[in-house]
Amino acid sequence: MFEIFEHTADLGIRVEADSLSALLAEAATALTSVLVLNPETIKPSQEVELTINSTRPEDLLVDWLSELLWRFSAQHMLFSRFEIAEHNDHIAARLWGEPVDESRHQIDTEIKAITYHRLSVQRHADRWTAEVIVDI
Repeated sequence: MFEIFEHTADLGIRVEADSLSALLAEAATALTSVLVLNPETIKPSQEVELTINSTRPEDLLVDWLSELLWRFSAQHMLFSRFEIAEHNDHIAARLWGEPVDESRHQIDTEIKAITYHRLSVQRHADRWTAEVIVDI
């Protein structure tokens, strides 16, 4: 589950999931929904593998979303499917998506950066929650 909310001149993403891996996948889905008006049109035709090193969940979330934003901005890639495996000091992720196709993908909000402002990642018993602000 995710929710997008307004924050002064920025946007916030609030996510909730059963595990840290699921939380990161949900955050990626939320980010994609901000970038593209119709994320359901993104075909999972190309697979990308990546590793992100971090021990703090907060840093992991920012680094993860920043990596996805970089792939969108620099490589013009959009992703619609995410598999994430947690390890002690990193995550290993597999992403599926495709290059931006402006005839199908309706680009929406330009995101400049993922910020640490009001960043929160918390575990409550068997539930994870997070909030992150993106600079638009």
